[in-house]
Amino acid sequence: MKRIGLFGGTFDPPHLGHMLIAQEVLYELEMDEIWFVPVHVPPHKQRQSLTSGSDRIGMLHVATKDEPRFKVSTIEIDRDGKSYTVDTVKLLKEKYPEHRFFFLIGGDMIDYLPKWERIDELMTLVTFIGAKRPGAISKSEYSKWIEYVDVVQVDFSSTMIRERVRQGQPIRFMVPREVEAYIKERGLYGEERSVRNC
Repeated sequence: MKRIGLFGGTFDPPHLGHMLIAQEVLYELEMDEIWFVPVHVPPHKQRQSLTSGSDRIGMLHVATKDEPRFKVSTIEIDRDGKSYTVDTVKLLKEKYPEHRFFFLIGGDMIDYLPKWERIDELMTLVTFIGAKRPGAISKSEYSKWIEYVDVVQVDFSSTMIRERVRQGQPIRFMVPREVEAYIKERGLYGEERSVRNC
């Protein structure tokens, strides 16, 4: 039985912080694979200008190509509609009954679990893994059911990266080089010429 870590998110764009979380969970919890699952419509975020699913999938493919245990799942992009984790996990368990699935979330998301769609049902279907800052303590009633992994922290986000691209600031050491090249080639987050080399 393979141990599969599911890593959901918008990945707009995927950055080195995402890769670090996946790396630490892969090794610390002895996963066989990490599957990156880009959402179609995130139920908890209101941002209107989400980059196309095909471009987010494309960026994930180039970001993960050098680690054979990192995979990209298009299950939520293919399904359309809001991306509820409980529906995704149920579909994956039906399709891959021989796998055991875990679901990765950032430490900041643990306190939001009570707001997740059918969270109590979801808790019976998958084991949550919380990537947390060392010393951080969650107040969520669900925290006792979560396996924790201390991960190397980076103090930037996809939002910050998009804004830096818009302002013509460098992102070279924030995203994999292939993702930076993809953003330039596709002219994402602003004019193509706005992303400077450094």
